[in-house]
Amino acid sequence: MAAARESKPLDRQQFPCGQCGALLTFAPGTSHLECAYCHNQEPIPAALVEIREHDFRSALIKLAEARRTEAASVPVRQTRCDACGAAFEFNNDIHSGQCPYCGHSIVLTTGADKSFKPQSLLPFRIDQAQAKDHFRRWLKGLWFAPQGVKRYARDAEQLTGIYLPHWTYDSHTTTDYIGERGDTYQVPQQVVQVIDGKRVVRTVMVTKIRWTPVRGVVSRFFDDLLVGASRSLPRRISDRLDPWDLSNLVPYQQQYLSGFGSQAYQVELDQGFEYAREVMNGIIRGDIARDIGGDAQRIHRFEVRHDRTTFKHILLPVWSAGFQYKRKTFHFVVNGRTGKVQGQRPYSIWKIAVAVLVGLLLAAGAFYAFDTYSRQTAALPGQSVPVTPGGGYRY
Repeated sequence: MAAARESKPLDRQQFPCGQCGALLTFAPGTSHLECAYCHNQEPIPAALVEIREHDFRSALIKLAEARRTEAASVPVRQTRCDACGAAFEFNNDIHSGQCPYCGHSIVLTTGADKSFKPQSLLPFRIDQAQAKDHFRRWLKGLWFAPQGVKRYARDAEQLTGIYLPHWTYDSHTTTDYIGERGDTYQVPQQVVQVIDGKRVVRTVMVTKIRWTPVRGVVSRFFDDLLVGASRSLPRRISDRLDPWDLSNLVPYQQQYLSGFGSQAYQVELDQGFEYAREVMNGIIRGDIARDIGGDAQRIHRFEVRHDRTTFKHILLPVWSAGFQYKRKTFHFVVNGRTGKVQGQRPYSIWKIAVAVLVGLLLAAGAFYAFDTYSRQTAALPGQSVPVTPGGGYRY
């Protein structure tokens, strides 16, 4: 019989209204908490904390030590709601949300089971109503959407505000490379062409490339390269929510999470940097190509050295939802700062097929009209079509 998991009480934070006692929640686009009942507003005190970078290599040592001492099982995370008195468990990946019994907002101590806690965030700037407006406009712009999908989506557009974890990485890179520079030049070459049924030898200019071995060094500083640390949202969606105004990050305070969900990171610090390294390498390849110069480039090998690498653990706001259509669930998210929408959407095979057919018919009609016009023009008396000697080619 399996042993019961250890129960671990969690520190929690709720913010009662000073006028009516109900719980306050953060009002997007402001710097205060608001009561949904009496509309009392209470400002969030400014946090006199510097948002700073943390040394990446030192953090990796800390992470390795944490993994060595990690318990075999994660304890049950229990908390209690002050509004209704209910006790319940919180998912290990969540550190703010709602009481499942009365719906009041609860914010837990961040990162209780994590090596790193978020130290800054971007607060929500747009509220749920504004996010829905952006979503409706996105729906109207869907091409080749199945008939009725917009109605299905509108009926299920219950958006949830949630802060998603991210890493940012800074790194000074120096890259040694070996490759080849290609410079184009032209040489005359005789070719045989068939013109009016006769074989004709002609001279044409052929482009060739002269390759020269090269080696060199390029440098680049990467500032706040952003990597999502949640596995609940596909990276192909989260990466397209850019841009984020990271210059407006504020120090982490639990008040900003009141009324919203918040997820703990699922992608570890070192795993996030591996993805960041791939992104950096793609940009560095472009730097190398420009440094090589010429008309074409070959990169045989390059080695990147990272120096003074730092990171931040931050939270970014999104409005998230999904809708079902023909037994399939389609997810979408709205950038909680800009309103930019990204997500999955269904396509109508029939609409695509009709569009392709119409395109082919239009192309065939245009070709027929042009051919008819050309024949009529050629048939006019007293006119001739000029032809360049040698089949119309001039060199």
